[in-house]
Amino acid sequence: MPPAGTGGLDRQYDYLIKLLLIGDSGVGKSAILMRFADDSFTTSFITTIGIDFKIRTITLDGKRIKLQIWDTAGQERFKTITTAYYRGAMGILLVYDVTNEGSFANINQWMLAIQQHASDSVNKVLLGNKADTSGPLVSKRAVATARGQALADQHGIRFFETSAKNSINIEEAFSTITRDIKQRLLDGGGSAAGGDAAVKLEKGGASKGCC
Repeated sequence: MPPAGTGGLDRQYDYLIKLLLIGDSGVGKSAILMRFADDSFTTSFITTIGIDFKIRTITLDGKRIKLQIWDTAGQERFKTITTAYYRGAMGILLVYDVTNEGSFANINQWMLAIQQHASDSVNKVLLGNKADTSGPLVSKRAVATARGQALADQHGIRFFETSAKNSINIEEAFSTITRDIKQRLLDGGGSAAGGDAAVKLEKGGASKGCC
């Protein structure tokens, strides 16, 4: 990736958007990211240490949009590290595991962290992951679809059940939040807060203040 400030040297995209994946450890954030960015899946994931990210450029409504997607560690000991990444996020995907009641219950705590650390205007989407259509996880479901939808409705955000393994609703979730962010900014709804660390929507492909 070219360094920040290259301006006209990097014109492969029209917009740069920073997204953040958050949720408890083990809910499948890294699997979702790998499925979306690389269209691959493995069962041998190593727990994310601190933070990781991937890049993917998509086309929406005739515009090329570069997505910088940050995958955060869910463990408590890394929260002081990962909270800094909330500041520049333009969209946040909250993830729980439909086979893990505790990860669903903790979504309200993750929402609180967003309120404390992210921009007030940040777009959010709720993902109920591991909603596989086949295999052993099907019989292990602990959180009904209706409960996920009700929680999303409570917070006024969109909801998708996803499966990184079966590639269910991964593309749809990322496309939806990206389109919502683009529309919000085009409507003058502000950009991500956070001073020098923020990644703002940049026209012309010049990225500022980030990797």
